Amino acid sequence: MPDITWEAPFCGEGSSCFRLGTDADGNAYIAVAGAEDHYLTDTREALRTLITDIKAGKADHLL
Repeated sequence: MPDITWEAPFCGEGSSCFRLGTDADGNAYIAVAGAEDHYLTDTREALRTLITDIKAGKADHLL
């Protein structure tokens, strides 16, 4: 397993908590809190784009 530095969990009311992490090689990770050994990984740039797009409302239709 890579050496991942996890951020504190992001939690919604009554829903799962997600964690974001990074490693020294420039990779980014997303996992459900408590299941960090089962993560989705991509580049930090891809994570930056995802967060920017979500903040811009591009995923609002999923709510």
